[in-house]
Amino acid sequence: MNLSSGVEPRSYQKASLSPCSVEAMKDEIEALKLNNTREIVDTLAGVKPIGCKCFYKIKRKSNGSVERYKARLVAKGFSLVEGIDFFETFSPVVKMATIYFILALAFANKCQLQQLDVSNAFLHGDLSEEVYMTIPQGLQDHGSSQSCKLKKSLYGLKQASRKWYEKLFDLLISFGYQQSHADHSLFIKHNGDEFTTC
Repeated sequence: MNLSSGVEPRSYQKASLSPCSVEAMKDEIEALKLNNTREIVDTLAGVKPIGCKCFYKIKRKSNGSVERYKARLVAKGFSLVEGIDFFETFSPVVKMATIYFILALAFANKCQLQQLDVSNAFLHGDLSEEVYMTIPQGLQDHGSSQSCKLKKSLYGLKQASRKWYEKLFDLLISFGYQQSHADHSLFIKHNGDEFTTC
């Protein structure tokens, strides 16, 4: 019965009728603002901003009841042109064999394991390219001649995972970690007889 209560809106118009979805969108816009993801600028002549869409989800508990409402602003990155709007998209992904090895090593040596979830991970990547996006529906007080100049990566951009990896790489290296040659997603830091991995 709980699963049938609450339908995920598929458009801004339908979401705007649900106070919970409106609140989720406000939270998403606030997260984008706090992360300094974009700035509102006058659209330059000859620039065609890419579109964007907000997706609304209902996160549920194991018993089917509503845990929270989520909104995610996604850029329509399919219209980006390689060599103009982005240059590289490759981002290494950890090998399953590496995960199995680290888990086995931790278990055999009674090491401590910790899990970390980075909230809005892709929003932390810095953009080096100039990407303009239309202003999302629901943001008031902006003229039709204005658009969002993206300063940070956004979900939906072709280079989003690459930019997040670059940010994480720089941070781990600054903390003294070294990248593994066997798996570029594995970082190791030695401190005497002790070591940590990420």
